[in-house]
Amino acid sequence: MTGPKEPETADDLVTQIAACRLCAPRFAATATQHAPRPVPWFRSGARILIAGQAPGKRVHGSGRPFTDPSGDRLRDWLGIGEEVFYDRSRVAIVPMAFCFPGYNAAGADLPPPAICSATWHGRVMAALPEVRLKVLVGAAAINWHLGPGGRMSDRVAAWRDHAPEVFPLPHPSWRNNAWLRRNPWLADEVLPALRARVKEILG
Repeated sequence: MTGPKEPETADDLVTQIAACRLCAPRFAATATQHAPRPVPWFRSGARILIAGQAPGKRVHGSGRPFTDPSGDRLRDWLGIGEEVFYDRSRVAIVPMAFCFPGYNAAGADLPPPAICSATWHGRVMAALPEVRLKVLVGAAAINWHLGPGGRMSDRVAAWRDHAPEVFPLPHPSWRNNAWLRRNPWLADEVLPALRARVKEILG
């Protein structure tokens, strides 16, 4: 008789995700025709979770999350530098898909494949029990962690319903510059509260 199965550790999952090739046929059929390159970036003990959408093409090349202008903006929003941001024992970066999904024929980003979050996301969250702050970046992450419902703008505007444990945010991409200009309350109200919470957790 075998005993109860040991729970998966964060290190176990990093190894398994790095080897994942579930979406190889899907990616080969995109305009970019690329191979999977999962970018798992977390470790046991992390107290802050950044749940994003999926790596972009630059991250696919670097193998390191948020190595692009979106990452610069996100680190500014959090009030931390690269040294802290990339310390996996403090900050876990768990997107809804671990690989670059590719571009369609028109050159637009493809959405994160649902099979990725269905396969990995719940298991990763179970292996990160010390997370005290979830930063949900973009609609896909907001819908997974808070449940589907409503426009992204409305859900970010209702941030006080979830703070200080959860902060829903728009994606820091340049594509959202117009949204950020229309909604100055994000910089005036949300980001100071977020930075204060990050500072409190990290000490």
